Amino acid sequence: MKQRLLKQMEFIKEADRLKTIYRQTLVSDGSKRENDAEHSWHLALMAMLLQEHAAEPVDLLRVIKMVLIHDLVEIDAGDTFCYDQSANADKEEREHKAAQRLFAMLPEDQGREMWELWQEFEDRETAEALFAAALDRLQPMLNNAATGGGTWTRHDIASSQVRKRGEPIVQASASLGEYFESLLEQAMAEGILRSDENSKGEAK
Repeated sequence: MKQRLLKQMEFIKEADRLKTIYRQTLVSDGSKRENDAEHSWHLALMAMLLQEHAAEPVDLLRVIKMVLIHDLVEIDAGDTFCYDQSANADKEEREHKAAQRLFAMLPEDQGREMWELWQEFEDRETAEALFAAALDRLQPMLNNAATGGGTWTRHDIASSQVRKRGEPIVQASASLGEYFESLLEQAMAEGILRSDENSKGEAK
């Protein structure tokens, strides 16, 4: 039991590094970039509040576990900007390697659970994983809209790219999908998201 506790404590201390991994997204008042721990907390809160909007019934605890651990791999792999194609080329490999190292720090049963939850989130094949992914896609969009475009304007992102990124939102929830679409329409009307001729098509 002592050895088990020591492993758990070592992992907990390692997980604290998530607070030092900064994302592209600004916090909603625009004062600073959001870190991964703040992002994960925000998703857990969203899961609790928005569960009723899931297209299929979901196990809330499982969703919360997924969103709390899904970005732990960025302790090693770093945050990869979702619209950066070159950086995304080896993202899967980097994050897979990070997951192996991090979850191996835990007692075997907990490490296995973490690995399975992380992989489930990545695969997006269960109702819980799809809902968790939808929240993960929606949250930065809320912050971009609140900060005058945020990463959309800074990186000249087009509406087609954002719609492509938001596909899990539409798949996971009709009401969240409608909200997502209205968010984009308002952002384009305000000039904080660039519209393009293929705005309902594939991302460039």
